[in-house]
Amino acid sequence: MRGVVRNSIGTISSLDAPHRVFDAILRDSLLDGISLSKTTLGEGLRRATLRDASAILEASPSALLFGAWNSTGEGGGLGAKFTRAIVSEIIGVDVPVEEMPPDRRTGEVVVRTAGRRTGSRIDPLGVLRSVEVYKGVSGWDITEAAAGKGAKRVRPSEINHGNIAPSVVPLGVTCAYAEQTVVITLAGLRRLRFGGPPARDDAARAMIAALGLAALIEQDAQGYALRSRCDLVCEGPSPLEIVSFDGTVTTIALTRDEVVMLYAHAVSAARAAGFTLAAEPVRLLPQEKLVHIVRESMNKALADEAEDHDADG
Repeated sequence: MRGVVRNSIGTISSLDAPHRVFDAILRDSLLDGISLSKTTLGEGLRRATLRDASAILEASPSALLFGAWNSTGEGGGLGAKFTRAIVSEIIGVDVPVEEMPPDRRTGEVVVRTAGRRTGSRIDPLGVLRSVEVYKGVSGWDITEAAAGKGAKRVRPSEINHGNIAPSVVPLGVTCAYAEQTVVITLAGLRRLRFGGPPARDDAARAMIAALGLAALIEQDAQGYALRSRCDLVCEGPSPLEIVSFDGTVTTIALTRDEVVMLYAHAVSAARAAGFTLAAEPVRLLPQEKLVHIVRESMNKALADEAEDHDADG
């Protein structure tokens, strides 16, 4: 599913939205001029449960793969929850650490990473912190009157001039190398049902599992951009393992082309089992009230009037 906000934000899909198909961005959008919640699609999503998740599979199978929770509907936090079927974990190996003094009250020894990050800025203009500047709603100036409404004296660094004193802060984590483990839980998929005979359930589960394999293989090929200055690439292809109920392991290998073909076959099997899977994503347009609050937020940010984010936002 895709929602569109008409400005520089562009297109937001159910993969981008925090609550996936149940996100308020999609809830407050229109399908063919009608509020999503009042359409057949919206009603189907609202009624979806673990006993019959067909509506979600047909609209956004990735929501069942990565998990979703209908926390924005009429029932609030009582809405249906769908546990993620795939879990990916990256751990750092040989992380240098240092022990801190024990807590005086509990005696607990706190361990923190040994890495440090330094920061500073030398101003080419040589503006000193003792220089008087004033910052108001509309900008800054050298006098309180010129700075306008809400003006108050600030340091030059608060208007991005002047030096920033050197600092040393904990860096976070450094490691010799990282290891990733990805699990697609077949037991979790078996908890999902789709309102029909076992063959229908099996076809849906196979499609979700194939989508998970495609996501994993493609992510490996693209690399992992975890955060600024933390991009990971695979050292080499790693085999996949099928772990049976008795602990026995069968190793398999899949290429990108093979996993794409596997997913295509799974989609065809799901259609044959009675699922309506559109060739193109459902496209929504934002309601005018949603456009308004986005536009107003941008205007306020550009006017330097942005407030702190709401704790629940």
